[in-house]
Amino acid sequence: MSTDVSPRATVGERSRIDRLIAGMGLEEKLAQLVGLWEGRGGSGEGGDVAPMQDAMQAVESEFAAFAAHGLGQLTRPFGTAPVDPVEGARALAEKQRLLTADTRLGIPALVHEECLTGLAAWKATTFPAPLAWGASFDPALVEEMGAAIGASMRSLGVHQGLAPVLDVVRDARWGRVEECISEDPYVVGTIATAYVRGVQSTGVLATLKHFVGYSNSRAGRNLAPVHAGPREVADVLLPPFEMAVLDGGVGSVMNSYAEIDGLPVAADAALLTGVLRERWGFTGTVVADYFSVAFLHTLHRVANDLGDAAAQALAAGIDVELPTGTAYLEPLAERVRSGALPEEVVDRACARVLAQKAQLGLLDRTPQDYADIDAAAIDLDPPAHRTLASRLAEESVVLLANDGTLPLAAPARVAVVGPNADDTAALFGCYSFANHVLPQHPGFELGLDVNSVLDALRGELPAAAVVHARGADVDTDDTSGFAAAVAAAREAQVCVAVVGDRAGLFGRGTSGEGCDADSLDLPGVQRRLVEALLETGTPVVLVLLTGRPYALDWALDRCAAVVQAFFPGQEGAAAVAGVLTGRINPSGRLPVSLPRSVGAQPYSYLHPALGGASSVSNLDTAPVRPFGHGLSYTTFALDDLRIDEARVPTGGAIVARCRVTNTGDRAGAEVVQLYARDVIASVTRPVVQLLGYARVHLEPGESAEVVLDVPTHRLAFSDRRMVRVVEPGTVPLFVGRSCVDPVLTGEVELTGPVHEISTADRRVVRVEVDRG
Repeated sequence: MSTDVSPRATVGERSRIDRLIAGMGLEEKLAQLVGLWEGRGGSGEGGDVAPMQDAMQAVESEFAAFAAHGLGQLTRPFGTAPVDPVEGARALAEKQRLLTADTRLGIPALVHEECLTGLAAWKATTFPAPLAWGASFDPALVEEMGAAIGASMRSLGVHQGLAPVLDVVRDARWGRVEECISEDPYVVGTIATAYVRGVQSTGVLATLKHFVGYSNSRAGRNLAPVHAGPREVADVLLPPFEMAVLDGGVGSVMNSYAEIDGLPVAADAALLTGVLRERWGFTGTVVADYFSVAFLHTLHRVANDLGDAAAQALAAGIDVELPTGTAYLEPLAERVRSGALPEEVVDRACARVLAQKAQLGLLDRTPQDYADIDAAAIDLDPPAHRTLASRLAEESVVLLANDGTLPLAAPARVAVVGPNADDTAALFGCYSFANHVLPQHPGFELGLDVNSVLDALRGELPAAAVVHARGADVDTDDTSGFAAAVAAAREAQVCVAVVGDRAGLFGRGTSGEGCDADSLDLPGVQRRLVEALLETGTPVVLVLLTGRPYALDWALDRCAAVVQAFFPGQEGAAAVAGVLTGRINPSGRLPVSLPRSVGAQPYSYLHPALGGASSVSNLDTAPVRPFGHGLSYTTFALDDLRIDEARVPTGGAIVARCRVTNTGDRAGAEVVQLYARDVIASVTRPVVQLLGYARVHLEPGESAEVVLDVPTHRLAFSDRRMVRVVEPGTVPLFVGRSCVDPVLTGEVELTGPVHEISTADRRVVRVEVDRG
């Protein structure tokens, strides 16, 4: 497979594709625009792993009959049911051999899989969830992870991964918060772009999800209407996608299920063609989120039938219908034959699909290429991948509060209680194979070597008596286990309470797709359990394994310490236990605000002045822990902030320098955060905005100069004409430990005329760390 998967086609490739299309019949063209989801036993039965799958999934005929005219994509041959990797690779190769040998055109299918927390396949390494990527503030490490995931996919014959998610967190109630990276668009953009680069460096396509607006749903409900104004869409929701397209060279984009102000994205040519292709120059493929083409008819009701839905989606810019050919086969063919839709629209999408297949080397495959599978090359959970998973988990753990109890000082007796203490599933997100697929297939083991937090703590504290009591379930009202948990805590020197979420799908969990929340209290009776433990007088260390931030104002002052981990993956238990014992110095920072109450939702730290507390409302929206917050076992000094030029053109760059020093007695990492405030603008602006960041590891006593070269594009917004601009004026700056904790302050004056932003403007902050 070629490792060039950038969305470009050479002149020779375009000529070849034009000739190929000219010789194709309508059925052959449409076959290239659909997927086939065989599922288990070829029947489409793979368990409920997609929205309304039971209602929308057609029962497919045998593979050869369905693919008689060719096939665009194969949907999740490894991610629908437990499939032995080697046997699955052989079965996949046989299907590709049939396509190359037995169809007139001989073109293999492009194969896609989910890969949000690692390749979603049986026995593949499960990495931390994306919210943990954001907590690490480490794009370079996320890029390494992306390359590892891409290598696993490529070893099986998979060409496309359906990740990353670039939805900006807007409401903590939304079940899919765990799939997101941050509430800050720049953090989302930089880390998602790094993931894209990593995956695509291996010759596998990444797919941006969900373009656009999905996370901004009413009341935090999944697949609910989105009422975002055009300015919010342009200034908050679109920038991460723009970065991944223009700076990451992503090869594929998936549409959002959402309707924005009444117009479903799947039928919105202004977004799918106008913004994505005409403004940003994207030349890859747009693939449909599962069943979203049919949803134009069945859910949104903007199409009369499946043929109308297919015509609207294709004309708007969706090239490939996934997961299968519900609308883009016969219903679309009828529209073309009747003259209701010009065949040129089909040709346009077909050309994009074939160009991508050419770039992947698929147009030159022969049956002999699929004759042999190198079984020795297939290892989906190698030591190097587990090491990456461990590093990312360690960097993502956030210490929210600590009265000095942590790190634990060799306690003689420790009570480890709570529903997530001895449950390895609590380490995994919704799109992990463990929680996405395995629950539908009882009797299959996980296939990975994973410890629980209880196991890991016992390993970290071999001299201590570690006593366990579950206490309660994640989401039931059963309090019968309280007494045993309280007794264990009372007899211990310290109590570690491990609580939080259970990821699942469509109501089968407390976090995940279709698992939205109407409260931000801990699910079930977990808060009551922790409060009962606190009444014993034993110091309680609260450990949260969650997919969203919860309202914890009641716990932050009463607990001896509070540790937050966002579904840290298969190596996450060791990371959490290492933080508790001090083997690991916590360095994660909150990528989302920790809410005061559910009444403050939707919330973002990027709110204008009217979004904060005021004398005309009795509700305080201020979070109990702000974006960017995180404690350490060492101390860091920030000093000597210098701005290279006090006056900077509106189309220029702000260069800020400061020194960071580890003033403690142990190694650690600080996340240097540079913020700005636009004092006066033509439209209201956030009270504070992250400009750039740098993660810096320092030994005790070590110092480094951090240089952030910030393009003024970082201060751009849509003005009253809805043109993205940088306006002249005074911009206060500060370097701080969170969005509300300034340590060093400065100022810059943006000068000259209003600068209108174009795609030629630099979007990304250049970071240098000088240890000299």
